Amino acid sequence: MVLQTNGTHDNAHFTAPVNRSMTVLDRSFFDLPISLAAIKVVDPRELRVLRSLHKDDLLQLHGVSNIVKIFEEGKKEPDILLLLRPELQFTDTSGMSEGLRKYLDEHADFAVVPYTLTLGYDFWKPEEILGAILPEELLTEIPSGFTLTGHIAHMNLRDQYLPYKAIIGQVILDKNPSVRTVVNKLDTIDSVFRTFDMEILAGDNDLYVEQLESNCRFRFDFSKVYWNSRLQGEHDRLVAQFTQGEAVCDVMAGVGPFAIPAGKKNLVVLANDLNGASYASMKENIQLNKVSSTVFPYCMDGRDFIRSSVSELRKLSATRRVLRLPTKRRAPDGKHKYEEVPIPSEYSHYVMNLPHAAIEFLDAFRGIHRSDHSPRDLPLPAIHVYCFHKADADDRKVADDVVHGALRQRVAGALGWDIPLDRLSFHFVRQVSPTKSMHCITFQLPREVAFAVDDGTTSSTVATVAPVAESTSLD
Repeated sequence: MVLQTNGTHDNAHFTAPVNRSMTVLDRSFFDLPISLAAIKVVDPRELRVLRSLHKDDLLQLHGVSNIVKIFEEGKKEPDILLLLRPELQFTDTSGMSEGLRKYLDEHADFAVVPYTLTLGYDFWKPEEILGAILPEELLTEIPSGFTLTGHIAHMNLRDQYLPYKAIIGQVILDKNPSVRTVVNKLDTIDSVFRTFDMEILAGDNDLYVEQLESNCRFRFDFSKVYWNSRLQGEHDRLVAQFTQGEAVCDVMAGVGPFAIPAGKKNLVVLANDLNGASYASMKENIQLNKVSSTVFPYCMDGRDFIRSSVSELRKLSATRRVLRLPTKRRAPDGKHKYEEVPIPSEYSHYVMNLPHAAIEFLDAFRGIHRSDHSPRDLPLPAIHVYCFHKADADDRKVADDVVHGALRQRVAGALGWDIPLDRLSFHFVRQVSPTKSMHCITFQLPREVAFAVDDGTTSSTVATVAPVAESTSLD
């Protein structure tokens, strides 16, 4: 039943009891009695010697102690048992190491006794429980994985597992102490706000979460905004490129995963989201993280926000001029000292984290400086635009240059200017599905676009891309 390797016993060689007709979770069904031999220890001080010198003879299971205390009525002290590995049965201890046998022979007060260890529901991993319940034809991919957002475990169950969703949800809830609610996505992601309908499979009916990320706290209703916990690394990567004193325009900011960490670095951030629920949560998170002096929230259409962003920043720079920011230093009276950071009048970065459609918003940059009398040598910002690339179903391993060429064509089409490939920087973010990848394209806003004097229509020299609905947040 158990194999021994290097003195340890692999839990996986114990098999959970099987019941493929179970429709309501019965935790007691998974109690599995194991007959063992045990050493009855009279002097507790001997435990250290036995466990140190003879550990290869002892039961070694993750999560299971090999020391058992048995309390009997009328006794002041409990009996102490040291459990032996399962191969050493009470009726046959011939496989015991020579060293342990010699040690026991030299100590007449030791006795080898039988003991029944019960491995209960808590012992088994979630995939072991579900593997003992689900039909055999569904065991090739047991649905025990999820994305954790705050206290919510978010699952995407395939249709064939839906008849077992209640048991699946309850097992996930039981086996993950940080989870209080298990939900399953019911439909595709909404094309406007990137939200989706969900049902609660187990736990509390509470979808308002607090998520910790990048030394910041975010609060939001998971059913009303978009959040992807798997993108923390990408959030950190981009924010690391920002420098104190710069200005950032976050066009599709969601609840603030880019804007708020940037604000904590003492950057000036104008952050926008069209979704009223995201906007409300972003304002709450600004207060929660004490960045109201650096992050300024908006609730506008993405294109309109881009077109007004230059004047909004310049108005802020002209009226407030400087940010008065607390430092870690203190004055003699114990109060924080402050430093004054000038508010720049020009952006260093635009962030557009709406991968299913952000490229199409690039047309809003055409002529963004044509009417404000900006000097032609004005430093222009870096644009960080997120996007998806969809490969053909029969061509999953597409060469990078093919992907980059296709994405360049889309960028050029939206900008209305045939931007050269060598002016674009590509960063692979993640593989969303076997044929769908996510990327971040970074480039400096071309002067030909920023100072364009045409009406913003697409040039005939580049591909025309159909417009899409305005939207917010990140897939």
